[in-house]
Amino acid sequence: MPSLKAIRKRIASTKATQKITRAMKMVAGARLTRAQQRIVSMRPYALKTAEVLESVASAASTAEQSQNEPLHPLLAVRPEKKALYLVFTADRGLCGALNTNVNKTVERVWREKEAAGVDVSFATLGRKGREHLVRRQGRVVRDFRHIYDGVDLVKARSVSQWLVVRFEKGEVDSIHLVFNEFKSAITQKVTIERLLPLGDRSTDRRSVGAAAATDRIAPADYIFEPDKRALIDRLVPMYIEITLYRALLESQASFFGAQMTAMDAATRNAKEMISRLTLAYNRARQAAITKELMEIIGGAEALNG
Repeated sequence: MPSLKAIRKRIASTKATQKITRAMKMVAGARLTRAQQRIVSMRPYALKTAEVLESVASAASTAEQSQNEPLHPLLAVRPEKKALYLVFTADRGLCGALNTNVNKTVERVWREKEAAGVDVSFATLGRKGREHLVRRQGRVVRDFRHIYDGVDLVKARSVSQWLVVRFEKGEVDSIHLVFNEFKSAITQKVTIERLLPLGDRSTDRRSVGAAAATDRIAPADYIFEPDKRALIDRLVPMYIEITLYRALLESQASFFGAQMTAMDAATRNAKEMISRLTLAYNRARQAAITKELMEIIGGAEALNG
């Protein structure tokens, strides 16, 4: 049985850990509230932008059929020989299986694409994804460091500009996003979404473990002013920026939710451990007192005898 001193030290260290986990839970909860407000207000706008782009692109497809090239370079669909995956993970741990789920999904898709003869490269947004891919010898062509320090549309635009140049130059044939979609503080779903090329996107967004969507957005009857090309030239870059911005917000909110849940569980586990250690300490203390009493009684009897 451990000594009383050893048990006291373990109780003290566990209480110190409990204070840290409780503080981290409170901080994550406060940040989650702000992040959740941002993603809830941003998500409908992003989804509606995607719907409008889908409808406009569908309406413009008839005009494309009579031309040798699409109305916009980002609408061009090429045979997929080179694919780029944007991997959204957190910069820190202590958030349960959040980062592990993304990394496992990325590695699975990576092996599937390679088996199909596709050259796969990666761009990472978050330290945990970069470290995982480097250990697996993945080809990381760009790492956007400290991307979550003050997430705003400007950062999403910088990522968008880098991606668009690579796609237009033909360095990659497709670009996909892998990120955690925020559902609640205890639920985050790993989502794979094709960003480029644009076009029919109804089957290119799915949550891991769920069936792919099959409902196609019906083209709306638009009147174009001034014309389709001008509208698409403005709508396409805006859609890419908003999609990236939304993925950043989803990932950030997912991290805070996962961290709050993990720290809540750690705080409860520390409380239970303190209770068990306190019980063990009291038992050991009582055993020590009983032993001392027995020694005193034995000594007294020896003197009387």
